[in-house]
Amino acid sequence: MNRRNYLGNLELMVMLVLIRLDDDAYGVPISRELAKRIGHEVALGSVYATLERLQGKGLVTSIMGQPTQERGGRAKRYFRLTQKGLREVRKTRVALTRLWQGLPQLEGARA
Repeated sequence: MNRRNYLGNLELMVMLVLIRLDDDAYGVPISRELAKRIGHEVALGSVYATLERLQGKGLVTSIMGQPTQERGGRAKRYFRLTQKGLREVRKTRVALTRLWQGLPQLEGARA
């Protein structure tokens, strides 16, 4: 049997934010977009740890941008989903939708 590693909540949320931010996906904007979308802050360290884990799984890739004066000569590290990552997000959406369907306790409920 083929064992599949499922995405954790934060992993999925970070991947969705990467899709949303497209070419501007680096640490601070990722963290801000998460906070805006889920209603509470996520520590920047947690975001980076999640990105490293996703990169280790081959779901995310990163490149270094150009150093900037505003960052004291440091470069930004930009993140993007791989094709494998996009496939995993789609599979997770299908699986979660199937799990949520037909649960009267969740129909019409608000978070």
